[in-house]
Amino acid sequence: MKNEKAIVVFSGGQDSTTCLFWALKHFKEVETVTFQYGQRHSQEIEVAKSIAAELGVKHTVLDMSLLNQLAPNALTRDDIDIEQKEGELPTTFVDGRNLLFLSFAAVLAKNSDARHIVTGVCETDFSGYPDCRDVFVKSLNVTLNLSMDYEFVIHTPLMWIDKTETWALADELGALDYIREKTLTCYNGVIADGCGECPACRLRKRGLDQYLATKERG
Repeated sequence: MKNEKAIVVFSGGQDSTTCLFWALKHFKEVETVTFQYGQRHSQEIEVAKSIAAELGVKHTVLDMSLLNQLAPNALTRDDIDIEQKEGELPTTFVDGRNLLFLSFAAVLAKNSDARHIVTGVCETDFSGYPDCRDVFVKSLNVTLNLSMDYEFVIHTPLMWIDKTETWALADELGALDYIREKTLTCYNGVIADGCGECPACRLRKRGLDQYLATKERG
């Protein structure tokens, strides 16, 4: 795949940055696309821009603010608490987000002569989000190919691994320290190890602690 081009759906967080390093290893040419959809903190866009610049890849920001208007959620509204009640989707779930992000990434990819799209969704630590499931990605992949008569391949390097294994992959790619220090996963907009309190930070820290403990024993 080194002779082909990929577009990475990129937020500047742990998962998408791991996917960016993965793409840089597997493809000759890599670009990133970030979506502005009214996130609580603008740091996400700035972190994504900064990482893309540091790694020397082209970075495009697309305006998806309509999503905030259509699907109010805890990631875009200060008056909605970040929580998950039993039997319900978390308030951080955004209806249609990955459907729209991957669709617009595909339009960008076709017009950039890229046939590969890379995204960090996974079923292992996906908080029950229906648009992170493998069956959804495969279904959308077929739909995108048919809709544009263009052979896309959507790659999901993290689909079947948990956060501990995601840190292990980052280490294999020589990017563990970079991802730990430079990425933004925190729902409260704190770079690196984050606030330590939100669900994203707790998941990230638990995975890192488990990986480092395994690495020390190994």
